[in-house]
Amino acid sequence: MPRPGSLPRWAAAAGRWVCGLLALLLLVPGPGGASEITFELPDNAKQCFYEDIAQGTKCTLEFQVITGGHYDVDCRLEDPDGKVLYKEMKKQYDSFTFTASKNGTYKFCFSNEFSTFTHKTVYFDFQVGEDPPLFPSENRVSALTQMESACVSIHEALKSVIDYQTHFRLREAQGRSRAEDLNTRVAYWSVGEALILLVVSIGQVFLLKSFFSDKRTTTTRVGS
Repeated sequence: MPRPGSLPRWAAAAGRWVCGLLALLLLVPGPGGASEITFELPDNAKQCFYEDIAQGTKCTLEFQVITGGHYDVDCRLEDPDGKVLYKEMKKQYDSFTFTASKNGTYKFCFSNEFSTFTHKTVYFDFQVGEDPPLFPSENRVSALTQMESACVSIHEALKSVIDYQTHFRLREAQGRSRAEDLNTRVAYWSVGEALILLVVSIGQVFLLKSFFSDKRTTTTRVGS
């Protein structure tokens, strides 16, 4: 018999399952949340993105070059009046946090104009504003229950898991790109070595043949 006031195991398990499901559903981003994009940036090209932001909103821009060249790109962020808030040249990855000083459309651009032959693959995450609370505190008198506190903890843990998965996917894609590039260079080097070895072998054969060939001499008679 369970003690008075205690819950059966199946009830506790069901509570944890419902709590996890609720946290997963609340992880779906709403309007004005984060924007994650991976795009191709050709050589001698520039790509810009625009976002409407309200005054006082805290924003974070994070980017990383996944493939191409020396894995670097130029980045520039401007406010609605064209004032430069952030500018970096030939960066592989970086993160910048700012608070919008005015309402309007903010612009951030990625440039590969310094590159002549190689195109880049760029990933960026633009976070606008803070995530809404899991359980809003408006019209709330009592504190969070034990199940609600567990839901908040699971929600935060799942957000951390998503961030770690994103960074590990980026590192895996970058490592795969470098490995494929190295494999291509090794293949070309092997073909070049084979051709050089073939040319040297043929040259040695003709050189040895010239050592053992008979040299024919010609004489000319001079009449009186």
